[in-house]
Amino acid sequence: MVQNNKKSGLRVIKKRAKEIIKRLKKAYPDAKIALNFKNPLQLLIATILSAQCTDERVNEVTKELFKKYKSAKDFAEADLDELAEDIKSTGFYRQKAEYIKGACKILVEKHKGKVPKSMEELMELPGVARKTANIVLANAYGIIEGIPVDTHVRRISQKLGFAKSSQAEKIEKELMEILPKKEWLSFPYLMQAHGRKICVARKPKCEECILKDLCDAYLSQN
Repeated sequence: MVQNNKKSGLRVIKKRAKEIIKRLKKAYPDAKIALNFKNPLQLLIATILSAQCTDERVNEVTKELFKKYKSAKDFAEADLDELAEDIKSTGFYRQKAEYIKGACKILVEKHKGKVPKSMEELMELPGVARKTANIVLANAYGIIEGIPVDTHVRRISQKLGFAKSSQAEKIEKELMEILPKKEWLSFPYLMQAHGRKICVARKPKCEECILKDLCDAYLSQN
């Protein structure tokens, strides 16, 4: 009986998820990755820099950064202090510089300077967890392994009742069970667009929200 109830509940959530995605796609038809990049290496670097930093700021920094460092070898051989200074405005710049230099050393030594195409190999790189690996695989190679969970995805998924956990990897698993695989690429960017415009962390505009009749958080308060 419990198992049947669980399956029934999952079917309901999956149906609701399809409707939510349909509405979000209509509201944000241009939702996509905001980071600027021309190749997998640039995307990897930009994604590492985006931790605790806005995409807009990262794009400002990488505009000059990618003119100066054009290959994994360039980053691997960079002076650490100089690299840190180059990315300073992204925050946590010393740690990020170490990650980038360390990751690019591995790319040069193990992968002929190329960004690998597997989750396992990507996660061997300093500064790369599942979120970053998912972003690189999906947007650079069209390989969909999972769903990147950032602050917008985490917060809104919990409000919608898609995720009960607070841990990124557990939230990812919950979402992968609910969402059709064909939506895994678009979902994070729809969440980001909605999170920036309507479901703002500090003061969500619930009355303007196209999802309020499908949102657990809103319905529980009204």
